[in-house]
Order: sequence, then structure tokens, then C-alpha cells
Amino acid sequence: MADTKKKKRASLSSFTILLIILVVLAVVTVIMAACGVEGIEGATLSGVLTAPVFGFQDAIGVCLFVMILGGFLGIITETGALDAGIAALVHKLKGNELVLIPILMFIFSIGGTTYGMCEETVPFYLLLAATMVAAGFDSLTGAAVVLLGAGCGVLGSTVNPFAVGVAVDALSGVGIAVNQAIIIALGAILWLVTITISIIFVMRYAKKVKADKGSTFLSLQEQQDMMNEWGMKESEVEAGDGQAAAPAKMTGRQKWSLIVFGLTFVIMIVSFIPWTDLGVDIFEAGQVTEEVTTTISGDELITAYDEANGTTTELAAPVEATSVSEETVQPAWSSFLTGVPLGGWYFDEASTWFLLMALVIGLIGGVSEARFVKAFINGAADMMSVVLIIALARSITVLMASTGLDMWILENAANALAGMSAIIFAPLSFLIPSSSGMATVSIPIMGGLAHQLNFSVETMVMIYSAGNGLVNLFTPTSGAIMGGLALAKIEYSTWLKFGAKLFVVLGVVCMVILTAAMLILPGAA
Repeated sequence: MADTKKKKRASLSSFTILLIILVVLAVVTVIMAACGVEGIEGATLSGVLTAPVFGFQDAIGVCLFVMILGGFLGIITETGALDAGIAALVHKLKGNELVLIPILMFIFSIGGTTYGMCEETVPFYLLLAATMVAAGFDSLTGAAVVLLGAGCGVLGSTVNPFAVGVAVDALSGVGIAVNQAIIIALGAILWLVTITISIIFVMRYAKKVKADKGSTFLSLQEQQDMMNEWGMKESEVEAGDGQAAAPAKMTGRQKWSLIVFGLTFVIMIVSFIPWTDLGVDIFEAGQVTEEVTTTISGDELITAYDEANGTTTELAAPVEATSVSEETVQPAWSSFLTGVPLGGWYFDEASTWFLLMALVIGLIGGVSEARFVKAFINGAADMMSVVLIIALARSITVLMASTGLDMWILENAANALAGMSAIIFAPLSFLIPSSSGMATVSIPIMGGLAHQLNFSVETMVMIYSAGNGLVNLFTPTSGAIMGGLALAKIEYSTWLKFGAKLFVVLGVVCMVILTAAMLILPGAA
């Protein structure tokens, strides 16, 4: 009993972990600023206290999306279609539930390698947790399918415009030519090797859990939360022969609700993929734009300048300027719902889509107005802990940006690589977990360095992609990870215990592949 209490006290919640990180980083910036470190501004008390608020503001799009998603899931649950569908799927597999893992992980990895699927995975944590529990595994298996599946895809990005695309564009901007065929080939190798290792890892764990529930990594409290949330009564009822009893037959309304439910997620995925960046313009067909030139008077220029700078300016002579912009005259055919064509959606458009489909499913499922409002509000309320975790995770990014710590780490880590051999050069680059936004700053430094040292620039791009992807399998500053784990009722510490060995293996494998590539592939001509 004493040991159990001790373990419970030692397990920190996601909220506590994120707050500790926020405070520690603030203290670090204060010490660095006091020591005169250039580019670092010490965090103030007000800066720390307001960081969560600004983090919420910065992540308002994804936070609103998660709340509406909760309402949407509340409606599908109210129809009974989701539980019935999962129970029917598990019953149909009849002991072959393990095949779900490689299929789903590979599908998620395709999304990762092609368009950097990350925040878009949040809805699937809850769905996969419910499915895996019903299949006889645990919610951790469901979370691993989503996170490792999409994560290994991002790690081995091939045409991902948010990682590879940004990096290539940044190198082109400083005059360094890049062979994209080499990047795609290297990305494909990393993607397929890491997803294969991860699939084997998750399948072995799931098989152990199915055979012995005591082998789960979940704590007793997490197991209790899991069963309270997803204990599928239909699939747990034992028939006379010891096999799970067949679930009740779905009604016509439930079947159609489930079809629309699946279609909703398909459209969401399609809408997030940047098709134009991949050379596909079918969803923008019919869109007509025109160049609009607007004349701006000198008084308007002065007013705008003085408002921005707090000055008072006078012109010695009349001045006139023009502003040129592109305006849409005729929208694309796929933009009739949100005003933005498929492939250009983000969280505002996705929120609109899920709100609309919640209404549609409510009508199809025969949910009354009173039941609809109650189910939607309760579903959104269930997501509030996830929303707060996402906002708190984003507050760390806000604090690092306001103090200049993010750019300082990036630039100094990249400069520290100068003069090292290729064997050391590749592994150390994993210390730079750049986001797609930072690629514009980091890649010209690292790519330019590789170019000067006559190493493969293409390999450098993949080192950036793999390093970023590897760190994003476990970083607590990712709202998608922390929010997804919260949906699956899993503590961050449990995820680290579960995946620690795998993360090390994946890191070593990536280092070996990329170091070999750095040594073998030709450098600058």
C-alpha cells in the first residue's frame, strides 16, 4: 500500500510538467540576461504569468477546433452509432484485431510524410483509444498507433511542404541548389525503416497486453479511467461458448450516421493536404483572381506611419503611392462551404465543417433538439482539459519567443557544428528540434555549413526533418502530443516510460542512415 501511494505521488500530471518547464525556462532566461548573453531578454514576472493567456490566444484556432470536435463526438455518441460500429468491427475481426495496428499506423504515416500530419491527429486519439480497448488492448496502444504512425511519417518526410518544402525554399533563397529526388529517396528510407520498427514495437506490446492485462504500462488509475471511459459493454458480454457475444444489430439511422461520420474525417484530411504545393489544382478549379491596384494618398501614408511609430510627420510636397494585391473574383468550386478551397483549410474551416456535420448527424440519428444541445455541450465540456493543456504547451513557445531564447538556441547550436567531421556532424544536428517556422532560419545556416564543408546538402535537409520529427515524438511542448495523450487518458510520464527504448532505437537508426548518407553522397561541386 505504501509503495502504491509513493508511485502516485511521483507521477506528475501534464499540467504540472508544463508549468515546471515554463518556470525553469523563465529562470534560465533571467540568469542568461544577467550574465550579459547577447540576444536574450530575461523573462519578467508579468511575462511568465501572462504566457498561458497569450498561449491560449495563440492557439485559439486549434482550441476552438478541439471544443467543437468534442461536441461533434458527443452527438455521434448520443446516436449510439460509434459504440455499435466499433463493437461490430471488433466482432467481425474475430481474434484478428492485431491487423488493425499495421494498417492504421501505415495510413497515419502517409499523412505524416506527405503533409506533416500533426495537430490534425488530435481527434483520432479518442477514436483509436476506444477501438483498441474494445479490441482487447489498451488506450496506450491507440495513442501509440496515432502518434508513432504520423510521427514516423513526419520524421521521414518526402514531400511534406511544412518541413522539406520550407527547407528547400530557404536554401534556394541563399543560392544553394538542391536535388529533390535525393531528398525524397532519403525521406522514403527513413519513413519506411522507422515505421516498420514502430509497428513491430506496438504490435508486440499490444499482443502482450491482450494476453496479460497486467503487462500494460498504464497505472492503476489510468486503467480505471480507461475502463470507465471506453469499457465496451457489448464486446465484453460473454456468450455461452466463452466467445464475445455478437453486438446488437445497428439500426438504419446508426449506419447512415456512421457513414457520414467517416466521410467527415475523410473530408477533413483531404482539406488539410496542401494540394497545390504537391502540383494538384483540382480543388481550385474555377477560381479566378485579378490584380487590383489601389491608390494611396500622402495623408493616408503619414497617418499609417505615425500610428505605427507614435510620431508626427509632415510632407514637404504632395506624395502618392499605389498598392498592388491579388483579389479573388470568382471562388473555386470547393470553397462554397467555408470560402476556402479544399487543400487550403486550417482549424477555422475545420471547426466550421465539424459544427455543420454535427447538425447533419443529429438529424440523421434522430436526436431531438434538447438532447442535441445537451450532448453537444457535454462533449465540448469533456474537452476543456485538453484545450487547457494545448494552451499551456503553447505558452512555453510564447515565452521562448518573447525572450529570444528560441533563436539563441537555434543559432548557437547550428554554429557549434562548424568544423566537425561528417560522422559527428549528423548526430549532433538532432539537438536542433526546429519547427517548420524555424526552418527558414536554421536551414540556411546548417545547409550553408554543409555546402561549405563539401557535405551533402540534401542529407542536411533530412537531418533537420528527422531531428525535428524524432523530438516531436515526445516533446512536452507539443500541444498535439499533450492534448492527444489527455484525450486517451494517458499521463505524459507513462508515454515516456512506454516509448523511451523505441525513441533511442529510432534515433540511433536515423543517425546511422544519415551519417552513411553524409559520407556516401557527393557534396557541393
